[in-house]
Amino acid sequence: MNKVCLTTIYLETFSKLVVMQDHKIKESLKNWKSIVIKYQKPNQKKAISQILTSYLPFLALWVLMYFSTSWSYFITLGLAAIAAFFLVRIFIIQHDCGHQSFFKSKKLNNVIGVVSSFFSAIPYKYWSRTHTEHHARNGQLEHRGIGDIDFLTTEEYDQLSKWGKLKYRFMRSPIIQFLVVPVTYFAIMLRLPFIRLTGWNKIRWHYLLNNLMILAVYATMILMLGWKKFIMVHIPVLLLFSIIAFWFFYVQHQHENNYKEVESKWDHLLASIRGSTFYKLPRLFQWLTGNIGFHHIHHLNSRIPNYNLARCAKENPQFNKFVPTLSFRQSLKTIHHKLWDGKTQRMITFKEYAKSFKRKQ
Repeated sequence: MNKVCLTTIYLETFSKLVVMQDHKIKESLKNWKSIVIKYQKPNQKKAISQILTSYLPFLALWVLMYFSTSWSYFITLGLAAIAAFFLVRIFIIQHDCGHQSFFKSKKLNNVIGVVSSFFSAIPYKYWSRTHTEHHARNGQLEHRGIGDIDFLTTEEYDQLSKWGKLKYRFMRSPIIQFLVVPVTYFAIMLRLPFIRLTGWNKIRWHYLLNNLMILAVYATMILMLGWKKFIMVHIPVLLLFSIIAFWFFYVQHQHENNYKEVESKWDHLLASIRGSTFYKLPRLFQWLTGNIGFHHIHHLNSRIPNYNLARCAKENPQFNKFVPTLSFRQSLKTIHHKLWDGKTQRMITFKEYAKSFKRKQ
């Protein structure tokens, strides 16, 4: 039996296994809506507690960093790494406010969301609207690149010229993907409204106003503290925050055993369970990152506030049975996932693609 026949048999078998798994997920979790809705009720005490345990430590660290610049800038940078994680926690509050899940009050959600944007430098309503689009389209092959990391399928990569393939490889290289892209996204993409969808005129005005407000807050800080001190303290925090945030978005949707489908066949349950990950982190980092590692639960119902995600997962282990679970060490392997292979229903490496390409020749 030649290699072509073996490959065909393998692909057919793998395809059947994926179909069987999807059927099992749908059957086992057919009552998922009635289960998760119980956890979407906001809790004001928990919300206020999270605000206090996020903002106060961040502000304390920021002040300590300010004074530490007179002692040793290495100490400042060390504190910046800790502050960046508390900024992630603040951003998760902003994120929940955008979903209108943090507080019961829409007005209060919007106020806290805008205030959080002064810290994160991410325009509140503009980002939350793109993120809502991501939730509605996650895993749909026709709608990529909004609120998520863009990628190519093996077929699309096949059609590229040598120069096109070289550019894609360059953009997907670790240094560009996890250092240059996050900084570019924060410095340029969030300052200019590149995403222009139907009915977004009002959102763009909010975006411009929010950016002007962020600029005004930063300008005030510079006038009070001096531009040099402000840059030495706040810019490292923002840089590290952008890298951490980008890494989480990547890990949550670029894992190997993924779910990508055309819109006409797309299924919300499968996109949430197979198209997201459970990023199993040590409890401290789970707390610092606002439980966003329970990303499958969040995609099942985005109205569940982050402080209820862990409880939902713990009380309903059936959700964790099918979701791809990654430890930090396992998540490092996702760095090599470059292309979506529709035949094997996986994100594959360039090395795997090269082997597959040779078989076609």
